[in-house]
Amino acid sequence: MPAVPPPTSHPTWKQAWDAALYGADGFFRREAPAAHFRTSVHASPLFAKALAQMTREAGLDTVVDIGAGRGELLTAMRALDPGLDLLGVEVAARPAALDPAIAWTTALPESVVGLVVANEWLDDIPCHVVEVDADGVVRVVHVDPATGAESLGSALSSPSVPASLGSWLERWWPLDGRPPGTRAEVGSTRDAAWADVVGRVEHGIAVAVDYGHTVADRPALGSLRSYRDGHEVDVLPDGSRDATASLAVDSVAERVGAVVRRQRDVLQDLGVSGARPDLGLATTDPLRYLGGLSEASEAAELTAVGGLGDLWWVQTVKD
Repeated sequence: MPAVPPPTSHPTWKQAWDAALYGADGFFRREAPAAHFRTSVHASPLFAKALAQMTREAGLDTVVDIGAGRGELLTAMRALDPGLDLLGVEVAARPAALDPAIAWTTALPESVVGLVVANEWLDDIPCHVVEVDADGVVRVVHVDPATGAESLGSALSSPSVPASLGSWLERWWPLDGRPPGTRAEVGSTRDAAWADVVGRVEHGIAVAVDYGHTVADRPALGSLRSYRDGHEVDVLPDGSRDATASLAVDSVAERVGAVVRRQRDVLQDLGVSGARPDLGLATTDPLRYLGGLSEASEAAELTAVGGLGDLWWVQTVKD
């Protein structure tokens, strides 16, 4: 008979994660994300320019930014195209310095006609973490929020565990026959969160941009990690740092009927190129040449293999 782990008084990873990020004094209620990690938004205004172009090419005039941080993306889009209607969605209060023309809310809008973008938002949606124990049984992982010490709780077959966890794992991250210590993050909460967003789009485009993996390359030990002050640090759901895990992009995409592409391919189609400017400009128009070099460098970062270019765009178009 497989050994039954002793009862644990600690919360599941999902419970601790949710409290750490979104509780009354959670990380995202207190902290500006830009102070802790760098996304495409912070890397270059070319990212905002590409999204503005996508919006206009689709005949849309509204952009909703989910997980808007302190409004950095929308501020850049406002400077590029003042005619766009812009709405930031974030659990934190409206930033005091935000342009009054940019709307702000802490709740998802009921309906949207426009572009909805969630840049590195779904990876911060808490989910259950599971692990194969010494007897080959898949169990829910619990964690002490203060120390990060983990313990294994109920088996997936237990009546106390929602059957949906096992169903999702069987389809998207099978653990049968995997060695003890193999882990997974159960992405059903991310699927549901994005399906809710896409369901609110009456006409337009919904794009989730995130780091992720597919069933062919799931990380054997999971992908939980934390960032603070611009550095990766020990994973700890105590509210002092971010807690994130990469996205099962194939699962999310199937749930909403999305097309999945790499960021480098999407941005290159929108004209974001790392090509250097004509060397002749260095003599005839040196300021333009220097500006072109700077833009090429930013474009290269946004499209880099092994970096931001590896981000997945999960895109749904609703006519």
